[in-house]
Amino acid sequence: MDRAPERALDLGRDARSLRALRGATTVDRDAAPDLLDATRELLRAMVARNDLDVADIVSIIFTTTRDLSSADPSRAARDLGWDRVPLLCMSEIAVPSGLARCLRVLMHVEMPRARERPRPVYLRDATTLRPDLAARG
Repeated sequence: MDRAPERALDLGRDARSLRALRGATTVDRDAAPDLLDATRELLRAMVARNDLDVADIVSIIFTTTRDLSSADPSRAARDLGWDRVPLLCMSEIAVPSGLARCLRVLMHVEMPRARERPRPVYLRDATTLRPDLAARG
């Protein structure tokens, strides 16, 4: 019987753990170039702010508000060459008072256990979603 290879746990200083990293941004209009540019900007900022390598990314979930349908934001990750990262895109529930034209990202990453918690990234009007986290810069 075939079994998945077991992964040795290193309990030393190089031990790694799975973390969830949040990010969000907005666009002024629902146009494919705008949505893809904003998505690339957000992904790059998330990686830079958390000192990640693309190999650290386990998977990414993208959500968009229902007023964004011009492009699949996961295409922006492929444009960056992230061909080995599993990606999923879905639409958010329609919240009457929700932030318009908003893209959210939930990035699952492996990080050294000793490193501080992941630092979320909120850009443009999305800073209003979590001003407490956006202000930490």
